[in-house]
Amino acid sequence: MELKERFIQNCLLLSEDHDLFEALWQEIEKKYSAKSRFYHNLTHLESMFYELDAVRDWISNFTPISFSVFYHDVIYDSTSKSNEEKSADFAVERLKKLRLNEEAIRNISVQILATKKHQKSNDDDINYLLDADLSVLGKDPATYLEYTQKIRKEYSIYPDLLYKPGRKKVLQHFLELESIFKTEYFKMKYEKQAKENLLMEIGLL
Repeated sequence: MELKERFIQNCLLLSEDHDLFEALWQEIEKKYSAKSRFYHNLTHLESMFYELDAVRDWISNFTPISFSVFYHDVIYDSTSKSNEEKSADFAVERLKKLRLNEEAIRNISVQILATKKHQKSNDDDINYLLDADLSVLGKDPATYLEYTQKIRKEYSIYPDLLYKPGRKKVLQHFLELESIFKTEYFKMKYEKQAKENLLMEIGLL
């Protein structure tokens, strides 16, 4: 299913205002298609949905998770430390227009904010979201290297002198976690390869 179709189907559960759906979708598409987006783009969203579709039966409430995927990186500035907060605020404002109930909006905000630190949650839906977001870490080495090159381009404003130590710190943070992936499904699927990939990248830095 195409991203736009997914988004519209989500919106149809809440409203019949097709002009609003179109405006909200155009906004999302524009944000994720910005020239500065080499990795955090529409392809990233497609990859996340590919991963989440495989575990759909284990997710309690797929609609909020879907909205969280669409909005979790809607604001992305490599020089900012508050992208997740800004993305969550952006999502709240838009979802109010769709008249989504307050509890669901609050949950989506919490889900988006969880992508900042990637800590294991008591809420399994959040854990599946986080694991889908990080699934690229466990892909084959060639795909992983391509991902690292895209991330480097997104941070091209920083010279190697600053980028490499910062990137190494991020990678080591993930390696120090009890496990990179929070759910059994993703652990089994990606954990071993992810650790090998992170160590490989640290070696290249």
